[in-house]
Amino acid sequence: MNRTNIDDSPGFRRRFRITPSANFVRAEVEDDYHHMRLTLRHENGVAMDIQPEIVRAPWTTCPGAIEQLKKTFTGTELSKFAERGEKRMNCTHLHDLATLSAAHAYDTQVLVYDVLVSDPVEGTRESELRSNGVTQLRLVLKDGQVTEPVEFAGATVDKLAPWIYSLDHTLQEGARVLRWATMIANGRTIPLNRQSDASRMPVGNCFTFQPQVRIAAKRVGEIRDFSRSASQPLETRRDHV
Repeated sequence: MNRTNIDDSPGFRRRFRITPSANFVRAEVEDDYHHMRLTLRHENGVAMDIQPEIVRAPWTTCPGAIEQLKKTFTGTELSKFAERGEKRMNCTHLHDLATLSAAHAYDTQVLVYDVLVSDPVEGTRESELRSNGVTQLRLVLKDGQVTEPVEFAGATVDKLAPWIYSLDHTLQEGARVLRWATMIANGRTIPLNRQSDASRMPVGNCFTFQPQVRIAAKRVGEIRDFSRSASQPLETRRDHV
């Protein structure tokens, strides 16, 4: 696949926007299946208040993760968000927003991550990460296994921790964003009826799939294909405080 045509190829699109300000950070994410945002207020390096909002999500139980996220991070030092873990006990997407907010709380500029993942063509798909419009990282996979970077050929996306840790520390965050989005993009190749029964999903993968929650989960939510639309993720947004 010619790497210059990924913008024109059908596929998954995901965008994060992290906007730091005095004493608070706004973070947003949107992709085919999700649209979420939060405001993290901090003081003296500690998260004083977290206000998540779920605009669009795939399961009826997803809104229950809002209180779980508040419980997980309120009162936590920003520098220890990543150490806190508990990602799979939370909505993984809200958890990403929270950890990105903490990591960039003292930045002076907006950070936008875009991930583009092409649909498979003869088993090959390309995945690209851009930071503020500049391409930083790229993966190519064939039948679910990495072919580029060649040093990690044969690995599956969920086994790319060695690749991430081989990168300069300034790229490791973006590599995690890229890996996770590439995994989510697989949903485009799975018939909706096969991914609409929570009882068939791996137990404990996120808040909705915890044993006590999944029994009530029903599939809902609009699925958007930004690669076939004139609009892009987060183009329709409003400020929130």
